[in-house]
Amino acid sequence: MTSSASHHERRWLILAVLGLAQLMVILDVTVVNIALPSAQDALGFSDANRQWIVTAYTLAFGGLLLLAGHVADLVGRKRTLIIGLVGFAIASAIGGAAQSFGVLVAARALQGVFGALLAPSALSLLTTTFTDPAERGKAFGVFGAIGVAGGAIGLLLGGALTEYISWRWCMYINIGIAIPAAVGALALLHDQARTADPKLDLPGTVTAVLGLVALVYGFSQAETDGWGAGTTLGFIAAGLVLLTAFVALQRRVAHPLLPLRVVLDRSRGGAFIALATNSAGLMAVFLFLTYYLQQNLGMSPVETGLAFLPSPIVVALASMQLAPRLAARLGARLPIAAGMALAAIGMVLLAQLDAESSYLTGVVPGLVVMSLGLGCVMGLAMGTATFGVDPADAGVAGAAVNTMQQVGGSLGTALLSTLAISAMTSQLAGAPRTPEVVAAASAHGYTTAFWWSAALLAIGGLLSWALIESHSSEALAPETDTTPAQPLVAH
Repeated sequence: MTSSASHHERRWLILAVLGLAQLMVILDVTVVNIALPSAQDALGFSDANRQWIVTAYTLAFGGLLLLAGHVADLVGRKRTLIIGLVGFAIASAIGGAAQSFGVLVAARALQGVFGALLAPSALSLLTTTFTDPAERGKAFGVFGAIGVAGGAIGLLLGGALTEYISWRWCMYINIGIAIPAAVGALALLHDQARTADPKLDLPGTVTAVLGLVALVYGFSQAETDGWGAGTTLGFIAAGLVLLTAFVALQRRVAHPLLPLRVVLDRSRGGAFIALATNSAGLMAVFLFLTYYLQQNLGMSPVETGLAFLPSPIVVALASMQLAPRLAARLGARLPIAAGMALAAIGMVLLAQLDAESSYLTGVVPGLVVMSLGLGCVMGLAMGTATFGVDPADAGVAGAAVNTMQQVGGSLGTALLSTLAISAMTSQLAGAPRTPEVVAAASAHGYTTAFWWSAALLAIGGLLSWALIESHSSEALAPETDTTPAQPLVAH
């Protein structure tokens, strides 16, 4: 029996293995979010530093994703999947055992590195394993459903583990998923022969990653040093220079990390902007609302997980039911722009929260409206970003979608965290540190971030409307996208 035939014969078992890998990456997103307040209490890191638990992961993931796709082609997708799974388990064990903030951040960055290695490998293996169009549609449907369900499961599991065992088990849980998935991959998968030797764009990778890190660090320094400080401006300037160098390199090198033809198409550019601002808004909600629910409303971790459940449910319904129907009638342009506007309105509603607000009347309306808007954007923007791409660029286009999500989330989290902490610090200046005053200042910081997030989403919606050309329903049919992006829940 040939290796291809054995792959086909065991395709549904392979789907189960790849689904486990997908579940782990998505689960880790929401599990860690719910555990953040408890981890902060245990390790004693500051409010200004907590965003690094999020951005360490997303920066490493987003910054290395494009390179990881090339590495998978070079050394074999089975091998990179297994290395990614085992590495993710080791990084999770280090994070779970961390006794300091620095070790936890390093572990999260390592998770991002290995997550970047396994994600494109899993998608590529799924594509090559399921060659029949009807079965491929079912397989990707299951894969996508695991992503949506994993986010909801993570909210509940993160709350239960944090409340009844320890926040550390929100990291350890990955070991119990990664090891069986690695054993299954070792037994079931095989590497296909390479048709050509891919070239690695190391200068492009270095300039892109260092540029993004410098920008995020510059944004975070603004909270402590001020926006006009030399360190703040220096890092932001260095980041912009490095990213400019990255673009220049992509124009000149023979084998660019991100071929500019992929992103310079008007419609794809608009879709990438929508995905980046979408991610920034979604991550802001999960980060700040987690603290608001636990510290201001006094919810337990389990109650916090339950409180977030309307979001993944509404996002799933909007992305799988409402958005495709709107696109079939109107094309992608209007639903994407309208979804961004709706998400901005949801943020404005959340910006009305104060220390005395209730969950049902204060949090739920904004959460549902924002999730409805983002759900309309997510699937359509992914389809638009990968539609019409040359087959040779299909893999890099799919990876670019994930990259824009992670990078948008990283920069958005860093910027919004700085604005939130600065607003809270300003509110507390000269005031007595009573519990009531601190609660009010915290709420003020979160709502400041929601206002800025609303502005980002509104700008993203306007740019998307200006750039995206209206596509027919056929252009957005699921079968045209053979490299679907990994759904983002919130890092």
